[in-house]
Amino acid sequence: MGETRSRGRNRDFGIFWAAQTLSVLGDAFALIALPLLVLQATGSVARMGLLTAAGGAASVLAGLFAGVLVDRADRRKLLIACDLVRMVLYGLIPLVWLAGPRIWLLYAVLPVCEAVGMVFAVAYVTAVRGLVDGERITAANGRLNATAAAAGVAGPLCAGVVAAWAGPAAAVAVDAASFGVSALCLGLVRFGRATPPEPAAAPQGLWRDLLAGASFLRRHPVLRFLTLLLTLFSFLELGLNDLLIYHVKHDLGQSDGTVGTVLAVGALGTITGALLVDRVRRGLGFGPTWIGAVAVCGCALGTIGWARDVPAVALLTAAFLGGVSIAGTCSMSLRQQVTPEHLLGRVTSAFWTIHYAAAPVGAAVVTWAAQHHGTASVGAVAGVCCVGVAALALFTPVRTRHPEAAADAA
Repeated sequence: MGETRSRGRNRDFGIFWAAQTLSVLGDAFALIALPLLVLQATGSVARMGLLTAAGGAASVLAGLFAGVLVDRADRRKLLIACDLVRMVLYGLIPLVWLAGPRIWLLYAVLPVCEAVGMVFAVAYVTAVRGLVDGERITAANGRLNATAAAAGVAGPLCAGVVAAWAGPAAAVAVDAASFGVSALCLGLVRFGRATPPEPAAAPQGLWRDLLAGASFLRRHPVLRFLTLLLTLFSFLELGLNDLLIYHVKHDLGQSDGTVGTVLAVGALGTITGALLVDRVRRGLGFGPTWIGAVAVCGCALGTIGWARDVPAVALLTAAFLGGVSIAGTCSMSLRQQVTPEHLLGRVTSAFWTIHYAAAPVGAAVVTWAAQHHGTASVGAVAGVCCVGVAALALFTPVRTRHPEAAADAA
């Protein structure tokens, strides 16, 4: 009986894995195809940036409420609905484009799709625990993150090929189809719990619901410090992409193609880290794995600006992104393991909101400093600060090897 149940859960997770990969692939298509449509119709980079900003703002706003919605809804139905909404809305674009460009439609569709995508992302995190056993959560997240990274690389490449062959509108049509197939796959998945159980007390208002996730993070000894440390880390690391491009283009005098190659090698680091994280965490425990990964990120970030040849920059980028992948997968898995089922959506939403709150400011500060003081010195300071975050963790409960076991005992 146990073996049959295990095979069933493996089947359900495999289908869910495929659906999530298709969903990420669709997002990656949209990332390229929609700006290309704006550029094709207007020739304006400012209009492209405005579209991206509108989508990003909608995603952040949706993140405030996504957790409440996820914890109140049937997660399987919610995931399917998110895919179907994106399929319909993205599918409208190539149909309308047959009669000629309608830029206003992009500004109407993308913010809604980005908001729906945030709800999907929170729901997907909460759904993993219903598909795999507790001890396999880290391995499951590693597989999901590895294929997401691969789809994130393949998606823009495929979107560029389709756009060059049949036009950006056709690439958006492929994007819409990917969400339809994802919804079909999710319809075949049997989650462990179709609807999350409600707590005994009735909901006490939207504001209290929004604060419930942050309150749990504050009360949990490991998640409290982990959230603070990751906020500091995000402040330092979000600007790496711009710092890297500036270093390769400005300092090393390389082409756009070289930048793409460096980023592709970096993506291999993300995939490698995601595939190794379960084995490393099983061997070392949560604390040493997370702290070691952040320390590796700091060492790589601190030396990228000093590297004078492209292979060295590419390898350091892969090391940095591999560390980010390991640390991120560990923190996600721990939240899934220690958070009560009825709070998991709100805790995920609160964590992401707090975690990324200072990141845009950090990216602006880091890139401004690199413009005025050079990538080598700024990268070195940021790297030292990242290592400092890892060192601070040694004096907090984050260093605990098995915090999930303490939660199970409680």
